[in-house]
Amino acid sequence: MSDKRRYFGTDGVRGHVGQYPITPDFVLKLGWAAGRVLAKQGTKKVIIGKDTRISGYMLESALEAGLAAAGLNATLTGPMPTPAVAYLTQTFRAEAGIVISASHNPYYDNGIKFFSSEGTKLPDDIELAIEAELDKEIECVESAVLGKASRLNDAAGRYIEFCKSTFPSKLSLAGLKIVIDCAHGATYHIAPSVFRELGAEIVAIGVEPNGTNINHQVGATDVNTLQRKVVEEQADLGLAFDGDGDRIIMVDHLGNKVDGDQIAYIIARDMLQRGELKGGVVGTLMTNLGMENGLKELGIPFVRAAVGDRYVMEQLLEKGWKIGAENSGHIILLDKVTTGDAIVAALQVLAAVVGNTMSLNQLTQGMMLYPQVLENVRFSGDSNPLESIDVKASVDAVEAELGDKGRVLLRKSGTEPLIRVMVEGQDADMVKNSALRIAEAVKASV
Repeated sequence: MSDKRRYFGTDGVRGHVGQYPITPDFVLKLGWAAGRVLAKQGTKKVIIGKDTRISGYMLESALEAGLAAAGLNATLTGPMPTPAVAYLTQTFRAEAGIVISASHNPYYDNGIKFFSSEGTKLPDDIELAIEAELDKEIECVESAVLGKASRLNDAAGRYIEFCKSTFPSKLSLAGLKIVIDCAHGATYHIAPSVFRELGAEIVAIGVEPNGTNINHQVGATDVNTLQRKVVEEQADLGLAFDGDGDRIIMVDHLGNKVDGDQIAYIIARDMLQRGELKGGVVGTLMTNLGMENGLKELGIPFVRAAVGDRYVMEQLLEKGWKIGAENSGHIILLDKVTTGDAIVAALQVLAAVVGNTMSLNQLTQGMMLYPQVLENVRFSGDSNPLESIDVKASVDAVEAELGDKGRVLLRKSGTEPLIRVMVEGQDADMVKNSALRIAEAVKASV
């Protein structure tokens, strides 16, 4: 990511609602600046979707006003998963898609992310051009050419049909009982319909958004409720989406969590068996060693990108590969979609379950996950704990103990003021203690 950017992070502009830059005045200006840059491209149409946060109404209005002042028309979808906005942007040949969401963050955060007319993240030069416009005073276009707003009433139905089209037509989910956790987020009125219409018996939780309960003790970031529900309902498996529907975590019939690494492994192996795998898999620095080793045993190439779906996408495009994944549940399947899509990824795993007449638990058996511990340490100010001599010494000591049987990774979060400490290895107790040791050294340095 270019250090010339002041507002765009790894995933758009994100922050605490009411604090700069997630304020009505800045978002109005952002809409205007984006409109100025995008208006040069032709159709003057922008799709705007959002998740279920209460602040979405305010930010949607501000964006719409800014775009209108620049002469662009806004088509509003209402609550809609991030990948749905990417899909609709493409199908409507819009200039861009805008999603108002902070994904897996709590309700009091929000963000603005953009998609290009192709349904991919905006190119760097467009983001930089928008930032350059933000330095200017707002100038309203002539009244005759002001933008208008309209509502896309069948957005949900269009996306539901698209998702279903990615599931093999000769297969059905009939006979499967699935618990779906929509995190009180943007998939609440989409996901249950997709899986039900393909034949599954559905038990839905996390489908009662009230503006402030998004991601709260539900969804892909907290699968405890889903795990209990799957066991209690004696379901075949469970699906947990995050607030904006671009992350998927699964749960097998025994209540075991199945993360993004395992999901990508299942999809890659299934594609290999069907002769449809082109190239390899792109993971990240956080990808479990077990996935790397499991893919190696199958003869499937694997590379690591920096953390963030933007970087995974860069590697996929560079290599011409189709499968990218983060263990947090971002799964990119470029033969089907242009961005991470939780529902589509879940459908590919279910196709493997049905096509092989195997349970989700059986499909995970091919790879052994190494124990991995992640500790988050909050920091503030301009300090950089990663430069601390004591922190470096603690990392060196742990790496020496692990040898070639594990890994240590320290990095700054791209979305929050956190240092993420990750330790991975074969011995669970050693991994846990090592992570705590390094985390303490980081705390002492801030």
